[in-house]
Amino acid sequence: MNRVLGIIIIAAGIALIMYGIRASESFSSELSRFFTGSPTEKTIWLTLGGIALTGLGLAAVFIKAK
Repeated sequence: MNRVLGIIIIAAGIALIMYGIRASESFSSELSRFFTGSPTEKTIWLTLGGIALTGLGLAAVFIKAK
């Protein structure tokens, strides 16, 4: 059961990472990067959330439950 849940969490994390990458290429992110030198907060949070979910999913898949 942990493995199935882990795989679902990994898929959600990868989807968030992909959505974050897409958001980084948006017009508002490009405009923000031009004026501030960094992408929008939405882009950063989507990417970090995706990385965290992917790590959590990998831990659920590879760490055995007692």
